Amino acid sequence: MTTEPHPADAPDLSVVVPADAGPEALRASAASVLEQTLRHSEAVLVDPGRDSATTRACADLAARHPGRVRHVTAARSADPRDTGADHARGTWVTFLGPGERLQKDAGRNLLAAALDTGADLVAGTWTRLPAPGEKLPRGAEQAEPAWQRPLHARTRTVGSLTDAPGLVVHDSLVTGFCVRRSLLDPEARPAVRHEEAPPVGDLLFGVRAALAARTVTLIPNTITTHRAAPDPAADAPARITAAARAARLLARHGHPGLAAARERALLTDHVLPCAAALLSMDREERARTAAQVAPLLAGHLGADALAPLDPVARACLRLLADGDADGARDAAYALANPGTVVSPVVAHAGRVHWRPGTEAAAPGTEAAPGADPLDVTELGLQYRPFARLDLLNTVTRATRSQGRLLLVGRIVLPAHALPGRPEVTATLVLTCRDQPARTLTLPVDDIRYAKDALVWRACADLTRLLGARGVGDRVWDPALRVTAGGETLTTPLFAEPETVKPAGALRARPRLGRLTGDTWQPYVTAHHRLAVCLLARRRPARLAEKLLHYATHFRPARALRRRLAAVAARRKRLAGQAVKARVYRTLLLRLPVRKGQVVYEAHMGKQYGDSPRAIHEEAMARGLALRPVWSYAEKPDGFPADARLVRRWSWPYLVALARAQYWVDNQGFPHALDKPRHTTYLQTWHGSAYKRMGFDEARVKTQNDPQRRRLQRAVDRFDHFLIRAPHDADTLGRAYRLDPDKLLPTGYPRNDRLVAAREQHAPRPPLAEALGIPDDRTVVLYAPTFRGGPGHKDAELPLDVRRFAEDFGSTHVLLVRSHYMERAALPATAPGTVHDVSGHHDVSELLALADILVTDYSSIMFDYALLDRPLIHFAPDLDAYTADRGSYFDLRERAGGPVVDTQDALHEVLAHLDEADPHWKAARARFAEEFGAYDTGGAAAAVVDTLFAAHTPRRRPKPCPASRRRPAERSGT
Repeated sequence: MTTEPHPADAPDLSVVVPADAGPEALRASAASVLEQTLRHSEAVLVDPGRDSATTRACADLAARHPGRVRHVTAARSADPRDTGADHARGTWVTFLGPGERLQKDAGRNLLAAALDTGADLVAGTWTRLPAPGEKLPRGAEQAEPAWQRPLHARTRTVGSLTDAPGLVVHDSLVTGFCVRRSLLDPEARPAVRHEEAPPVGDLLFGVRAALAARTVTLIPNTITTHRAAPDPAADAPARITAAARAARLLARHGHPGLAAARERALLTDHVLPCAAALLSMDREERARTAAQVAPLLAGHLGADALAPLDPVARACLRLLADGDADGARDAAYALANPGTVVSPVVAHAGRVHWRPGTEAAAPGTEAAPGADPLDVTELGLQYRPFARLDLLNTVTRATRSQGRLLLVGRIVLPAHALPGRPEVTATLVLTCRDQPARTLTLPVDDIRYAKDALVWRACADLTRLLGARGVGDRVWDPALRVTAGGETLTTPLFAEPETVKPAGALRARPRLGRLTGDTWQPYVTAHHRLAVCLLARRRPARLAEKLLHYATHFRPARALRRRLAAVAARRKRLAGQAVKARVYRTLLLRLPVRKGQVVYEAHMGKQYGDSPRAIHEEAMARGLALRPVWSYAEKPDGFPADARLVRRWSWPYLVALARAQYWVDNQGFPHALDKPRHTTYLQTWHGSAYKRMGFDEARVKTQNDPQRRRLQRAVDRFDHFLIRAPHDADTLGRAYRLDPDKLLPTGYPRNDRLVAAREQHAPRPPLAEALGIPDDRTVVLYAPTFRGGPGHKDAELPLDVRRFAEDFGSTHVLLVRSHYMERAALPATAPGTVHDVSGHHDVSELLALADILVTDYSSIMFDYALLDRPLIHFAPDLDAYTADRGSYFDLRERAGGPVVDTQDALHEVLAHLDEADPHWKAARARFAEEFGAYDTGGAAAAVVDTLFAAHTPRRRPKPCPASRRRPAERSGT
């Protein structure tokens, strides 16, 4: 590594602090430099000479800390940051913006990374002050950009910006980094300088530094804090200008891909937040902001930049670029409240457009995403009935009339919503915010159709009719309930402060007397909705309010509140799982066994299904003298009526487990609960293994010894473990370190249904009729695997469901089954083309119904192969997934159906499946034999005979019919 000459008394790090934010901010920034654990650092205070108080503060700091703080005066025409860099003596230079502070170890972390890697630029993370009303994660005092943590997840050094695009695609290098001083030399080529006036120059400086650096090191440490909170509307012009120049700069340096990414980030990072800020502005300020921003967006709304965005975001950007301030405001409201229809969308030539008059596509033309920003066909609004539309209901007038609250509003009405314009009625419903069960329904004086809306008028006598007690019911939220054509929807009231202000205040008569409040005050909430609040405005009520405040806030009251909070926290801890587990181990395990009691659980109580269900139903059908208990996670809906139901982790659940003679589940009872000595534990498991499991997982291998021991203790509880082929013994048995004697080669009881469906050629199950699936439609089940980690809930489906429905909706029905550990939101599609069956308890019923299975590498593929029906593997991320999780075999080599990685390829396979599927029959048979050799249709009976032998009458086993044997068994080989 080459280093620059370093005089003995020169600092390692120079921190340039422009003194342009006042004396207090200057002192805070300088103090953060002086408190650094890196002692060889200096603060260079650059005084623009415009404020005498700031000049005195600079001089005072320099005098009190000679050698650590230097006072430099900038020339009137010079940039303060460049002046500071020219006077810096350190090998490395970093910059602090107005009021920013260095984290205590920032200098040491920057210098250590620079010396270790020899990079010309070292960048860490930074935090900023929260904007007004901004919600922060629990425990956080400052905010940080969402894209920052993935960028700085680990320490790494890159020689090309394409290896860390986020550095220049987003405004990452606005602070929190240091650069080698030699790059800042005015004589250097290229020289890294602040060529533009602030704030554009500040935003571009980091991009220039990154382009000039030979290597860049990213570290996960926080460097800078207290960056100023953003003002999306006021900052937008400068940020749009800087981002556009940064994109051109990247393109000139041979990075067209980064330039295009910067253009896209400009829209999401700066322009959309500016549009969101329109919601908080009055009409005049909103129009002024739109007029400033609209000209700057010319040339930035190309199809490539808009294509990745949500259709509503595309429309919002287009409206803002057109200078339509109110339209952009409405679109921003729809972005903040997904699903809300804020414009009278209209269908034309098979496409749906934001509003009448924007139909750009020719008839029959398929518009590419982003080609027409006002094309919102993807939202599927044309398929939603009136009752399922969330329509924007804007209060256009709010005033006081004869002591009552007069409201006039307008509901956006899409052209397809109420065909034929049936009779419409409405009521105004006020709901108590703290007690949602309490509502007040008031009549609406008038509601009628307008051109593309419903307009309504209501006069609410709040003084007489809103009989609030005055305590615990001070805030009420009005909404309009509209009924038309036999359908009813309820929509909240969107309002703006300037519209509600004329309503003034209304007298209130609380049931507990006017000392609890005397005025109903309409106001606009933080979510831009109308509400009314009970306030104390007159002297008696104000005095009572002050007395109540004193009574609840003086020292004894505060101590009582703390004591009550401590009691509540203790009660919560006592009801927590840790305490329950201790009570279970110390007391409940001493309880005697309850003969014949069986505790069943499937997928941690989330479903009544899988093999535990098949075993339960087999035992009940035989009339065995058992006491079945089923656990449920949230709601008991759908669980069997012939069993006792207990909520998972409840006290009855723990008692049932402690006294049970048998445990039966398919995933694992809570690890913290030991198995009683008198209990036999059958683990049916939930699928054969493609991805590495148990102690074979890379995640488990990196765990500490106590964590691995906990997993081993949980597995050691198993007395029996079902397998369906030798493959399971070689993978799951080894991965969980199971004694071979515990492995029961019976097959999976849940698959008995599939074997019967294959051999009997039964008609479609009743589920088809329940879902309304016509007999002539091909049923495609899409069931992807779990891709998340612990705590993961939301899933983004690799399959474009909307596109599938458009291409195959006339001949196919798509059933979507997301993993039980995840949830996925499906887009609106034509009625009857797509069904979300994620909540269906038993997946075997879905498999029996499906004519085709589309999955990736989920273990469901092993089960479906038993049906000998077409199986397609749609796995766009197969290579990445197997590299991350590992696998036991190469799916492409041993699959029972085609493996595709794009939706185009999937659609091609489906379109020609009748011709291609015969070529896969042999492979599918090998697949079923290899991974389901023991699934012969009698698994449930075999398990019941083995597990419940003491409760089963002795009988001679019936030989397996020849029709239910596999071909190899029938031939005697």
